[in-house]
Amino acid sequence: MGMVVVVWVRGKWRWALLGTAVIVLGVGTYWFQPWKLWQDATVTEALPGASAPAAAGPAAQAPRTVAEGSLISHEHATSGIAKVIRLGDGSYTLRLEGLDTSNGPDLRVWLTDAPVKEGVAGWRVFDDGKHVSLGKLKGNKGDQNYEIPAGLDVSEYTSVAIWCDRFDVSFGAAPLARPA
Repeated sequence: MGMVVVVWVRGKWRWALLGTAVIVLGVGTYWFQPWKLWQDATVTEALPGASAPAAAGPAAQAPRTVAEGSLISHEHATSGIAKVIRLGDGSYTLRLEGLDTSNGPDLRVWLTDAPVKEGVAGWRVFDDGKHVSLGKLKGNKGDQNYEIPAGLDVSEYTSVAIWCDRFDVSFGAAPLARPA
């Protein structure tokens, strides 16, 4: 039969240990932000410039999809469609349609040149090569647009990642295929 030893910490050590535990718990809570797992932020944005060609006259072009792919899950369950769209004025935007992922700390939308791999093998590959952040994820659900910087050669980027910058891990990603 085992013996249980109970040690009581007395005096100043007890308060020092309690204070240290409170600080560690506070820092850990801030770092992981677990409450975000139960908070959803839904964004519903229209495609920019979708109605501009009719108003701009016959010379303007309608927006057209130049690459797209379906999001797959990595660290968190993720679904939706990612599209690179050329707008009527010649600029590009990344559009996430029907996005559904978990909320988390410091989520970003990245264009990358990394291949999209399923499973754990794909969680951390997106910061290995060329990548550009399009900004913070506006919401973990819905339809949203991210301006692609002028002069960026979109043909050099083959995937999109919902990237957690705090923990260097992909929540989900989509390969970008050019339409036939």
